[in-house]
Amino acid sequence: MSIEQLADLDVSSVTKTNQALRDAPAAIYVITHDQILRSGAQTIPEILRLAPNLQIYQLSASQYIVTARGFSGNRSDQAFANKLLVLVDGRSVYTPLYSGVYWDMQDVPPADIERIEVISGPGATLWGANAVNGVINIITRKAKDTQGGLLDIAAGNLFQTATLRYGATLGDDLAYRFYVRDYAGDDTESSKGTRTRDHWNRPQGGFRFDWTPSGADSVTLQGDDFSGYEASPAAPNADIIGRNLTAHWMHEFDDGSSFQLLSYYDREARATENAPGGFFVDTYDVEAQHNFSPNDWNSVSWGGGLRLVDYSIQGTRTLLFAPMSHTLNLSDVFAQDSIEIDPALTAILGFKIEDDPYSGVTPLPSGRLSWEVNEQTLLWAAISRAIRSPTPFDTDVVEKVGSLVGLTGNRYFLDEKLVAYEIGTRVEPTDRLSFSLSAYYNDYNDLRSAEISLGPTFPFPITWGNKLKGNSYGFEAWGEFQAFTWWRLSASLTELREDFRFAPGSTSALLGVAQIGDDPHQTATLRSSLDLLSNVNFDCDLRYVSKLPNPLVPAYVELNAGIGWNVSQTVRLSLSGFNLLHARHQEFPASVADAVPRSFSVGLQWRF
Repeated sequence: MSIEQLADLDVSSVTKTNQALRDAPAAIYVITHDQILRSGAQTIPEILRLAPNLQIYQLSASQYIVTARGFSGNRSDQAFANKLLVLVDGRSVYTPLYSGVYWDMQDVPPADIERIEVISGPGATLWGANAVNGVINIITRKAKDTQGGLLDIAAGNLFQTATLRYGATLGDDLAYRFYVRDYAGDDTESSKGTRTRDHWNRPQGGFRFDWTPSGADSVTLQGDDFSGYEASPAAPNADIIGRNLTAHWMHEFDDGSSFQLLSYYDREARATENAPGGFFVDTYDVEAQHNFSPNDWNSVSWGGGLRLVDYSIQGTRTLLFAPMSHTLNLSDVFAQDSIEIDPALTAILGFKIEDDPYSGVTPLPSGRLSWEVNEQTLLWAAISRAIRSPTPFDTDVVEKVGSLVGLTGNRYFLDEKLVAYEIGTRVEPTDRLSFSLSAYYNDYNDLRSAEISLGPTFPFPITWGNKLKGNSYGFEAWGEFQAFTWWRLSASLTELREDFRFAPGSTSALLGVAQIGDDPHQTATLRSSLDLLSNVNFDCDLRYVSKLPNPLVPAYVELNAGIGWNVSQTVRLSLSGFNLLHARHQEFPASVADAVPRSFSVGLQWRF
């Protein structure tokens, strides 16, 4: 795509309505289908490294941390990244057990991804609780765009994967596809270069049907099913199981308004082989949305949803939940009005009320202002409120150390709260150059703290509290330059500063504010996409991550590169290398993460 075509891409994550990327008043980056295929990445976290407004840390062969604007967590203090909402075709994939994401349980064949919209900044007014520091929306391709057969194979020194897909039509209004896929990840390495026994395997299959019975209606039914296992250096293997089914119906009225209904079922389960410990979570969700324009100068979106979560946890001698099973009910209503003050100035006002089983009724308002200075320049500003709602891990967990209770939940745990202030611009000074710049100030209150007992069994029991607060601020900048029709350069730079403190009376200060996260102050990328010939492309991606302050992890620079050869219209060969500058490097503290080794893979894609 040209720079202009990229700017015209439709995105839906900012306002829940389709709009051109150049007009979206948010810090949003779009990972395109073409970028994904040229990168050689085969897992969702590795694909997300293409987004400059995310921070990605690999912990082991199957475990990752993905976050935006800090809050990577500190696993030694039982603090996990939990302020990023992730969606796959509208289906939320965060776990309600602790508000994070099991990245080893999320997979979409790379060839089936249309685009990934990555928003840094809160999106709670539209997407609800836990969309605190960002939203990732993975959008898959329509069945009509994946017709015929596809065999996609990649193998290297750290992974092997194969996908077989077939798509066809039944009449003029029904298209479908089916796929099976297997992924096997090999052991990573310790910081000394020894293998760590963390290999894993995840076979998966799925389908999608797209039905357009009329010009006004479209219906999609899709689902996936997987099961796998993960080895552990000092524990039994873990089994992972999941399945989902999503139905989506949209109707467009003659007056330009539309109504859509989304419903899904999702199961996630983990178990320890031949030992106690595991859980299952069943989620049932239905959401409705109506878009209409009462006049020429404003456009309204409103709707609501109901969600039921049923979970059961099998505890161990040292880690259990009380109660071990429960059913959670969540409901919400929202409305958003886009008001055209004049042809160049638009205000977007939104409000959501969410009824959470732990927090009760919570308001989640936002306001955005968008000013189109000229055809090349957009200025925007926003103020938003978001929360991370409590989970069973906050309220019901009991962790033992020997005969003592080491950690206990807090039945009165509060929402973690954010008020975010943002300002940004998106500029296309020429048809060969574009860049985006956004700055933010985030004000957090009632963040989770680990309150230590000062009694005779010091420091136990540790109890979750809400006595951390503070702010973070920084900027995110990225741009693209089309040097020639056959060569594109991209660059990015982010800056993050954090200032957190404890409320009076907190005993959590003994652990320090590092329990929030171990986040770098700067990250930067430089990417080159080169079409050497009409059928040969070469891509390289250089990334810099400054040191992690506490615990200290040194700064590093790494390089990914790949070359692809379209042998014919049906056959493509590729060679990809990852982390090429060092034999191995550390992305998170060695106490909780393995080293990431240099790797390579060769790929074959055959369409038939």
